[in-house]
Amino acid sequence: MIGRIPILDVQPVLDGGRPAKAVVGETFEVSATVFREGHEMLGAGVALRTPGGGRQPLVSMAEVAPGTDRYAAPVTVDREGKWRFHVEAWGDPIAHWRHDAGIKVPRGLDVGLMMAEGAILFERAARSIRPNGPNGPSRAAARTAASPGQPAPAPPQGARWADAARAAQAARAARLALMAVADRLRDPAIPPWDRLAAAEDDEIAAILAAYPLRELVTQSPSYPLVVHRQRALYGAWYEFFPRSEGVQIDPMGRREPIGGTLRSAACRLEQIAAMGFDVVYLAPVHPIGTTARKGRNNALVAGPGDPGSPWAIGSPDGGHDAIHPELGTLADFDAFVGRAGQLGLEVALDLALQTSPDHPWVKEHPEWFTQRADGTIAYAENPPKRYQDIYPLNFDRDPEGIYAETLRIVRHWIGHGVKIFRVDNPHTKPLPFWERLLAEVDRTDPDVIFLAEAFTRPAMMHTLAQIGFHQSYTYFTWRNSGPEIIEYLEELAGPAAAYMRPNFFTNTPDILHEYLQHGGPPAFEVRAVLAAMLSPSWGIYSGYELCEHTPVRPGSEEYLDSEKYQYRPRDWAKAQQPPAGIAPFITRLNAIRKAHPATHWLRNLRFHHVDQPELICFSKRSQRDEDTVLVVVNLDPHAPREATVWLDMPALGMDYGSQFVVTDELSGNSYLWGRANYVRLDPAVTPAHIFTVTPYPPM
Repeated sequence: MIGRIPILDVQPVLDGGRPAKAVVGETFEVSATVFREGHEMLGAGVALRTPGGGRQPLVSMAEVAPGTDRYAAPVTVDREGKWRFHVEAWGDPIAHWRHDAGIKVPRGLDVGLMMAEGAILFERAARSIRPNGPNGPSRAAARTAASPGQPAPAPPQGARWADAARAAQAARAARLALMAVADRLRDPAIPPWDRLAAAEDDEIAAILAAYPLRELVTQSPSYPLVVHRQRALYGAWYEFFPRSEGVQIDPMGRREPIGGTLRSAACRLEQIAAMGFDVVYLAPVHPIGTTARKGRNNALVAGPGDPGSPWAIGSPDGGHDAIHPELGTLADFDAFVGRAGQLGLEVALDLALQTSPDHPWVKEHPEWFTQRADGTIAYAENPPKRYQDIYPLNFDRDPEGIYAETLRIVRHWIGHGVKIFRVDNPHTKPLPFWERLLAEVDRTDPDVIFLAEAFTRPAMMHTLAQIGFHQSYTYFTWRNSGPEIIEYLEELAGPAAAYMRPNFFTNTPDILHEYLQHGGPPAFEVRAVLAAMLSPSWGIYSGYELCEHTPVRPGSEEYLDSEKYQYRPRDWAKAQQPPAGIAPFITRLNAIRKAHPATHWLRNLRFHHVDQPELICFSKRSQRDEDTVLVVVNLDPHAPREATVWLDMPALGMDYGSQFVVTDELSGNSYLWGRANYVRLDPAVTPAHIFTVTPYPPM
């Protein structure tokens, strides 16, 4: 049944009663369609319930555009856990009285009656004030009317008594102020327009916003919201193969290579941390099968010393819970995780639910695989691609057994300090399997994060995010023109942000986009700027800082001499030497991100008009941190481009006539800007401006 005051289409709400998502400190919008019969005024607000069940004060909602009946408010969550929220609507008799009085009193109509009715309403409002009751204070007014919708942080427990005393004192002051207005409205010695002005005073308006007089209060259903730690949204990822770090290769080819180990790979961590990365993601570190092992460049027959694909998991040395003997031991893995932690890095481990023909599961659980008509086990295929060295699991055969074993494996690695899993091809497994697994892990280890590596159809990508994956790979790699980028990012930063958190990888061991193959170092810098500044989470695959760009063949996105099938030792000293080495540029990008909280969020992304399609402009603003970042990028890595940038000034928190100083965080140069600004970017010098914004003249 519809409510006394209808509240419809509340957002963010997901199908099936699944929770919308946020991270600690994130601000997001709650909206709803709210209306009532006739011309009576109404109010609306958002109420949040914390994981402990406590109700936070209402956050006042405002109509998005006059006449739309669509109300919205920004709300912020301040701790991890399972929250709930609902929308409340109510009749606002004081707002209605103000509207009518504002029309009648200046015309001399019903002046005495209007004043008497107003006095009664203000007396009712004063009597209804309770410091922590359902009428307030709203979070909007609790921080004064200067920052509507911005919630105050939860106080430490030791300060609650002081907060209660302050709330009681504020309530008493508010009651006295409203009673004073009522008395003034009844005073015939005061001119009517002065009495009306007292009722419309800004201070009184702030009090009524904090302690609204509410009639016919109606509440929407309560909706779930899950709040994760900040790493679920923000972070810089670095992917590499431990076996290539410290590998020993005989240049004469007289002996087989000796692969790197977890101990030698740990030596690389200091350089990764120095570039400003937060997460180091390892390709699978498990034993690799020998049956049907692939050789260099995906050759069907492996040569002497070819290490095989790390995704062909399992051998007589063990399966998904073991370390490849050539990499070391579990103790070495623990030491690697420990060293990463000392450097401020988290370790992400690959979770690839597939096996080589030599995996112990093949003998112990043949029912977990698909047998073909000739009695052989079906290997992985995505015609014309064939993966003879990999057996996929059949999740419809003994689903309970596969689930129990996967849960055991995940908890095994959690026990060894892993809190992040990058899940390989989750879209090829049943969705109910993931929903159940992720819910169970969240129940016992809510700080564990799962990244869905799913380059697949939109419906599957979005549903994986909705059923519990904390982050998602995206189509970013294939969005290279201005219109493509804008359209896709407006989707990701819009309604999809309630459940799908993107991680923009510039490249992967499987994906070397044509843009990078032919654009030289400027192309690598362009894509790094876009990934790092558009998305709160971004990543590179090892070798990106050396601008590795050669495909296995023209038209292919596979790397020549792919590290998936062979060792790839690299000269990291060259990565520090521009222009071919762009490690210093990547380091600067990560430093800018860490210094500017506005880049840590997604939903604050706004695009600005540029009159040249090869240039793109966007901004991110954190009102709470008084931080604004404005980015202009030349998408053409081959030639200088120039254009006029037309700024959406309200998106920057300014009027259209305002001027301000922009300082380029890449070059250090500063300029005085306004609404329209000329820009010229030469990719041979710099592909982008990353501006910070300062008011002018200085405050």
